[in-house]
Amino acid sequence: MFEEIYAALRQVPAGYVVTYGQIARAVGSPGAARTVGWALRALCSVPDSGVPWHRVVNAKGQIRTGQDEANGVPLQRLLLEEEGVEFVGDHVDMSRFQWSGM
Repeated sequence: MFEEIYAALRQVPAGYVVTYGQIARAVGSPGAARTVGWALRALCSVPDSGVPWHRVVNAKGQIRTGQDEANGVPLQRLLLEEEGVEFVGDHVDMSRFQWSGM
């Protein structure tokens, strides 16, 4: 199932985000949002995986916590901002940046 998750995530264009639940539904397992999280966590050991893990946020548009930081800013946020994704406080502006192509 992890490879299906990675394949779905590779289709999300730069500058957009999806939720764990969206990815789960896209691979035919609507109740498997947690499995999506496990699949993304497995990427930690594969630095150049080609999977844009940073484009996955929770249903509220928040990024995961407890990750690498650069100057106090989470790496995931830095990567998203480099792609033009804007945050409102601690979450992505989902009305503008959530991709609906799944």
